[in-house]
Amino acid sequence: MTATAPRPAVAAMVAGAALISTTSIFVKWAQVAPSVSAFYRMAFGGGLLWLLLLLQRRWTYGGWRSGRRGGAPAMGRREVAWMLFPAIAFAVDLLLWHRSIRDVGPGLATLLGNFQVFVMALAGLWFYREKLGWRFASGLALAFAGLWLLVGRNWQAVDAQYRLGVWFGILTGIAYAAYLLSFRHAQKEKLARSPAELLCLNSLLCAGVLAVVILAEGNRFAIPSLQSFSALLGLALFGQVLGWLLIARAMPQLPASLVGLLLLLQPGLSFVLDVLLFDRPTVVLDWVGLAVSLAGIFVAGGRSEET
Repeated sequence: MTATAPRPAVAAMVAGAALISTTSIFVKWAQVAPSVSAFYRMAFGGGLLWLLLLLQRRWTYGGWRSGRRGGAPAMGRREVAWMLFPAIAFAVDLLLWHRSIRDVGPGLATLLGNFQVFVMALAGLWFYREKLGWRFASGLALAFAGLWLLVGRNWQAVDAQYRLGVWFGILTGIAYAAYLLSFRHAQKEKLARSPAELLCLNSLLCAGVLAVVILAEGNRFAIPSLQSFSALLGLALFGQVLGWLLIARAMPQLPASLVGLLLLLQPGLSFVLDVLLFDRPTVVLDWVGLAVSLAGIFVAGGRSEET
């Protein structure tokens, strides 16, 4: 953590990461196609945020205003245009991640997705001239050493679907970083919108993208059981509303590298919950691999700006 990072923003990021660590568990419990669980996460989440904003008389769009007098103009095409790329990036992230959860389990899929720290760091170098040094290189080496302990040592023993799930998880990290960076950039474009408004708009746009994917796949929107409905509602409430609302409020106040670092709580908790709730087969080397991977992400994400 940097010395100048505001403590309330850091606390909000940690709380948000803890809440979204439960999302992979809800995806597993939902027992629906990956695109369907992703759609309902965004549709339910966006709907809940929209109702909250309506009750607070803070939602505006086009020429219609919900109790807002003066101040920022109503939300319109400019906001939609800025939030469209984050919505598409998050839709891709969820589609990949939910497939990885299906193939390799919630814990490993979440860990793989959080390799986004390295993508965030490289983006920081490219866009913000944040310097990389030996800490980043060491962290990258540690992270992949831990990943080898988790999946590489048994690579020939696992089936093709499991291997594909690993690749889905790695690609998730790239899409996740694209979402975080584009959402963070959109917040800084003087849109004069609260994090809740932007998150609501992003969720609804993302749900629209995912609805098109479901239709293209030939899947159905039907929810098969009460358990599935409860899991999908929990996925939206904890993962999309409460968790991401905290994260969205904290992100603009923190550097890109610190955002990735504080989100590390998510993969650690997800892995533990996977073991406790789904009896994931785990040996000592798996725990060592998890610890080494997280240590690598920590070292790379917490790098100093070296000359």
